[in-house]
Amino acid sequence: MPRYLVERSFAEGLHIPMDATGTKTCAEVVGTNLDYGVTWVHSYVTPEKTKSYCIYDAPSPEAVRQSATANNLPVDRITEVRVLDPYFYS
Repeated sequence: MPRYLVERSFAEGLHIPMDATGTKTCAEVVGTNLDYGVTWVHSYVTPEKTKSYCIYDAPSPEAVRQSATANNLPVDRITEVRVLDPYFYS
């Protein structure tokens, strides 16, 4: 399955509460992603919370875009990526 880096911008900042509401929000995103064959692996968020960089496994960039639309999430750019870590060469 291809892996993608999804860049997102949040003008007002990304605010997911650290409580049951936040848990529910994330679970809903994961559930909606399943409808498109998309798996949210993890995300990085800038300290200001205005940008996020999310790693997804998905059958295509279009599936990522469709799931983002269904989840009301912005998409700035989708880039197919491969894993490279410093231990690969050990």
